[in-house]
Amino acid sequence: MKKIIFILLVFLNTNTFAVEKSSTFTMEVFKKAQAEGKVVVINSWNKTCLTCKKQTQILEKAKKNFDEVLFLSFEQTKDKDIANFLGIDYWTTIVIYKQNKELYRSLGEVNKAKIFSAIDNI
Repeated sequence: MKKIIFILLVFLNTNTFAVEKSSTFTMEVFKKAQAEGKVVVINSWNKTCLTCKKQTQILEKAKKNFDEVLFLSFEQTKDKDIANFLGIDYWTTIVIYKQNKELYRSLGEVNKAKIFSAIDNI
């Protein structure tokens, strides 16, 4: 059994599950959007996180439904300054802001209906 697990681990590349996304968060864009009163959805992710991949897919769909909302993202392990600024400690975090106020925060949420509802109710 150990041999089978070892072989699977050797041949199973984590890049198969990798999130294919780049960071879009910048302080300038975030601050400008907040000053303009826009709703901003921020997604904290890591490229090898399966939950992050699911969240990213849901948020990509949400972008099409919520034209007036600004969607920003950053890779949590690479962009520690952004994570510290926003108080985000975990990869799978979604935070929604409006007018410099945090109105919603979730960790590990992969239910499309809940995420869409959170955005819609802001």
